[in-house]
Amino acid sequence: MASSSSFSPRNWVYDVFPSFSGEDVRITFLSHFLKELNRKLIISFKDNEIERSQSLDPELKQAIRTSRIAVVMFSEKYASSSWCLDELLEIVKCKEELGQLVVPVFYGLDPSHVRKQTGKFGEAFAKTCQRRTEDETKLWRQSLTDVANLLGYHSLNWPNEAKMIEAIANDILAKLNLAPSKDFEDFVGMEDHIAKMSVLLDLESEEVRMVGIWGTSGVGKTSIARVLYNQLSRQFQGSVFIDRAFVSKSLEIYKSANPDDYNMKLHLLRNFLSEILDKKDIRIDCLGEVEERLKHRKVLILIDDLDDQVVLDTLVGQTQWFGSGSRIILVTKDKHFLRAHRIDLIYEVCLPSQELALQMFCRYTFRQNFPPDGLMELASEVALCAGNLPLGLKVLGSYLRGREKEDLIDILSRLRNGLDGKIEKTLRVSYDGLNDKKDKAIFRHIACLFNGKNVNEIKLLLAHSGLDVNIGLKNLVDKSLIHVREDIVEMHSLLQEMGKEIVRAQSDEPGEREFLMDSKDICDLLEDNTKFTLRSGMNEG
Repeated sequence: MASSSSFSPRNWVYDVFPSFSGEDVRITFLSHFLKELNRKLIISFKDNEIERSQSLDPELKQAIRTSRIAVVMFSEKYASSSWCLDELLEIVKCKEELGQLVVPVFYGLDPSHVRKQTGKFGEAFAKTCQRRTEDETKLWRQSLTDVANLLGYHSLNWPNEAKMIEAIANDILAKLNLAPSKDFEDFVGMEDHIAKMSVLLDLESEEVRMVGIWGTSGVGKTSIARVLYNQLSRQFQGSVFIDRAFVSKSLEIYKSANPDDYNMKLHLLRNFLSEILDKKDIRIDCLGEVEERLKHRKVLILIDDLDDQVVLDTLVGQTQWFGSGSRIILVTKDKHFLRAHRIDLIYEVCLPSQELALQMFCRYTFRQNFPPDGLMELASEVALCAGNLPLGLKVLGSYLRGREKEDLIDILSRLRNGLDGKIEKTLRVSYDGLNDKKDKAIFRHIACLFNGKNVNEIKLLLAHSGLDVNIGLKNLVDKSLIHVREDIVEMHSLLQEMGKEIVRAQSDEPGEREFLMDSKDICDLLEDNTKFTLRSGMNEG
């Protein structure tokens, strides 16, 4: 018997092959089960278009042999179908020869009835055997016994189908090694992100799709992208994860070159093709070779936080460069970058709910989903200080891990008065990425004065500022630095605090700063001005 490791991921077509009696489960258990597999980006074989005859179709045999896991759904009428029983023979054969994994599900019947062919299941089996030889019957009996002896799921042991289906799907994820790695175990809510992305990716479609992941800095875009890449790459003939480090390494000999330099593009393309084709020392003479090499290959390309139009056009300029079913995923905090590449399928990564944020913080801080006794109020306040931003929750959680309650209380007061350096450094990237000084000025205005204000009110107040407010607000939205909901401008609390820190850093003298926000600074300045005015008046007198 071959071990499961003898399977090459490149040979798999499906993750799951479901074997079932349609009469019993197709519109009930099976439909919900397949929907849950889709939510988790698990690829399953669907037989809707195959007409069943008296013997197994070669296409069906091939589907069984190219599936990593077979889920056998035993129901009362399963043994009524010689087709189902022949499927089972092929599954047992693949289990023995290829190391295929088999998961039995006992739907509305006792496992012993399958194992011993008794009860209503046994009666149905006996009727089917009347039309077959003794040798065939013996093989069927043996396969039923073998599979029924495997560890599986018995529907009568579960309070409802939903919980059982979720458990089976999670078991399959683990068996496929698709569960998010420990690097992301504290990122609560990942499954929901994956489910929403699965709709946009539509992996069953043969078209080539470009999909964007968009959101503010620190919201978890890269974490989502990494999990997606981990789960999806095995389904493609080639895959590559491109980030700034990849491009920097590829172009390190061209540091002083024009970004549009032809030789630079060729060098980048060589490394790109070498990675995705898993070949070293690839030779190419022109940029058009990317299409020649990949137009018949189903590939997965993930580009993370690389807002460089030249690089994007060089590597993934046109969908027709890639084979049917290919997927290109772009991760960015700039929505305009996606629009410029005509990407309309965009997943906006929003902040987690307060409940999820608290759970995420507790995972980072206490290594559990809830705070220890007596720390609920404190943990909730710290999570609030992070503004529910995953990056903030991670940084603060890691900083506070292992500290005593008294220390947490002392640190909390410090957190109320400023950003953690790591958080600010990450968030600052978005602000520094604004090309226009006017956009930066509008950002500071909102951070210090206008967060939570009506759009029209802001436009009116800044009408004569020369800041081009209309286009400026749109640019800030595209960069995920603000959101506009029901005509109200909203800026994340951590971004707002960063904006205030930028203004405070303009000068040690409060009176020389763009805005004054702290009551003490305002009072001191007014007091100084009053003293200056009084002194001036006395001198004049």
